[in-house]
Amino acid sequence: MYKLHDITAIEAATRSHLIQPWESISTLGEIVRPVITGSKNIYVLGDQGRKLIDGPAGMWCSQIGCGRKNIAEAMAAQAMHLSYNSPWYTTSSPAAHLAEKIANVTPGDLNHVFLTSGGSTAVDAALRLVQLYQNVRGKTDKNIVLARTGGYHGSTHLSAAMSGSPASRRNFDVDREPVSFLTEPNRLNLPAGVTEEGFCEFLLLELRNRIAELGADKIAAFIAEPVQASGGVIVPPDGYLKEVRQICRENDILYIPEEVVTAFGLCGAWFASEEVFGITPDTITFAKGVTSGYVPLVGFAVSDRILNEIAAAVYSNGYTYSGHPVACETGPKSMDILESEEILEHVRDIAPYFKSKLSQLKDMEIVKDVRAVGLLGAVECEVPGQPDIAIGAEIDRHCVELGLIVRPGRNMCVMSPPLIITRDQIDDMVGILREGILRASANHPN
Repeated sequence: MYKLHDITAIEAATRSHLIQPWESISTLGEIVRPVITGSKNIYVLGDQGRKLIDGPAGMWCSQIGCGRKNIAEAMAAQAMHLSYNSPWYTTSSPAAHLAEKIANVTPGDLNHVFLTSGGSTAVDAALRLVQLYQNVRGKTDKNIVLARTGGYHGSTHLSAAMSGSPASRRNFDVDREPVSFLTEPNRLNLPAGVTEEGFCEFLLLELRNRIAELGADKIAAFIAEPVQASGGVIVPPDGYLKEVRQICRENDILYIPEEVVTAFGLCGAWFASEEVFGITPDTITFAKGVTSGYVPLVGFAVSDRILNEIAAAVYSNGYTYSGHPVACETGPKSMDILESEEILEHVRDIAPYFKSKLSQLKDMEIVKDVRAVGLLGAVECEVPGQPDIAIGAEIDRHCVELGLIVRPGRNMCVMSPPLIITRDQIDDMVGILREGILRASANHPN
């Protein structure tokens, strides 16, 4: 058993045995990612006890912050009472309670909830429900899914097939799935002289033309993140999502907002789709924030209308950890904290400040764009004369030295801090980011 802060032993075990996500096989065992030894509030502890602001909230998920004793106690009590039950032929009170609690905050008539343990499997499970829905209705050729370039939906085969990121598709056999990609709603792609309204019209025309080209009778669903998170916090033009929803409804195409990242508070709402963007979907995915990262739990919610149309069918899909009682006990406790401490209201109150502080970085030479919605933000950089340089990881290295973790994405720094962050902590975070960008800029003089 390693001591908590035995960094040398942890690094040695990592080099010898651990494969981490997105690991470069060529350097396996040579490079060890920073070791985290503890966490509290919005901070994590790195090697040598360094306190770091957790800029991306782990992986978009530490909504209520780390070190909540009441959450840990609830998990421990549930583990002692009922640590596991098979979801195939039993159920538990935590699973029933959580499903009811989530259904109370979902948009429209999305009153039934399916639970699993990873964002990828939530998307995968929702897509399987789409397949069931179309096939039970006798529309066996209605199997194409519309998605968007730059989107990310997961690492299972089906969810990866829907991801428009080249890095997610390279070297895997995902091109065999029936998916058609549309243009991402990134304002940096605007041609010269085209307004944001004009770009929105272009995107909607592209959607209508794609439906005409493929045939509405061949298209099963449209899946899209309300805000493309891993793609760089791409915020769609005003009105775009509402029009997409209407076009899908007119063509009998199911609409799936993929809210693995945006659900449970990052945009100041339980679900961004209805409260922020004004749309009521057919089904919706969620993950990450539902337990504030304390234990894996995700799922999707589906409308009564969809279920009523396939009432005679069997949804033959499930996972060993669907409705895991310890995870399901954690979800309501995290939601209770979001409610009792008025954290969603806090996000809505502090989000303009977060955006304004990030926007101040636009005065820096290499900062190309700043995007933010709620407590989701991205600073996109470009080194003059070296537009393709992957500057994000370089900025992150400097920021870690200064006391901040950012989520680097090639030429971007992405942040989604714990929702309990204060104005002073935002000042600290943006101040460190500014210095990190300055230090990285000094390595690439014009």
